[in-house]
Amino acid sequence: MKKFLLFSALIVLFVSCGHKKSSTGGPDEIVDVNDFIKIFHSINLPYQFTDSIFRHHANDSTITNKTFHQFIPDSVLINYFGKTAKPKIYAVGRVSVKKSETYLFAKAIGASRKIFYVLCFDKDNKFTTSMPLINIDGEQNSTWISGMDAKYTISTTKQHKSAEGQILYSRWVYVYNDAGVFTLILTESNESKPKSVQLVINPIDTLPRKHKFTGDYIQDKRNFISFRDGKSSSHVLFFVHFEKDDGECKGELKGQAKFVSPEVAQYRANGDPCAIEFSFKENSVRMKELEGCGNHRDIKCFFDGSYAKHKETKSKPVKKKK
Repeated sequence: MKKFLLFSALIVLFVSCGHKKSSTGGPDEIVDVNDFIKIFHSINLPYQFTDSIFRHHANDSTITNKTFHQFIPDSVLINYFGKTAKPKIYAVGRVSVKKSETYLFAKAIGASRKIFYVLCFDKDNKFTTSMPLINIDGEQNSTWISGMDAKYTISTTKQHKSAEGQILYSRWVYVYNDAGVFTLILTESNESKPKSVQLVINPIDTLPRKHKFTGDYIQDKRNFISFRDGKSSSHVLFFVHFEKDDGECKGELKGQAKFVSPEVAQYRANGDPCAIEFSFKENSVRMKELEGCGNHRDIKCFFDGSYAKHKETKSKPVKKKK
């Protein structure tokens, strides 16, 4: 009898040791990038998602924030949910291109915001970039449709009803390129453009301008770049606004540029595929778009051009009467 009990105990121990713990089983468990990608089940193209995806979780695997941030930069969530928020994250699906990139589709649900992301990994399973495809902030007054076709083209459409009952929409189409970024290749909309010309507000206008290249560089009232002091002498804050083709093509961006040489500064930011170079001369600056900034402009125009430095007029001191 004792031999039988001992034999039974050995079998149980052998079976227990033979089953490894699931790599995604614990909330604080570290997983391999291959295991992380496998959390997302494979989907066939073409595939389409709607905003109703935020209401259904039965077929989606839950991902802890700690596991998610092992392979995805913090900025992907922080830029939309804030530093302290910990939204619920769900793996929705995976599309793998043979001997090339892998697309992961995930949804993040916070207290007041819901975002449907596409996350991209290169052929070596290294994270390259991400992009929100559906972004619902607060109450939803619009409907969203997003998807990927058989050629790996990604599209997002936002629809809402006008006061007259007309269905209005805006559509954006993107492709992933060899530089590891998503490029906006098409925009469509049936919404009428506002007839009134809106005032352009410069959000950094009142900030200090002690750096030798800070100031306002202007083509006209609706095409200008403002530079202000950055966090150090090797950085400058900037705000650029431009309108081309009689206002048909617009662009705007606020950020911080770092000097890569005494007269050249570049804008690059985590989570943003856009890259811009500013080449300074004594009384002018030349702006050049280095990488796709489609998220900050219309498709038919780019961040480029030369701008002359505006001479700041200093008010004369009022003479006191004797």
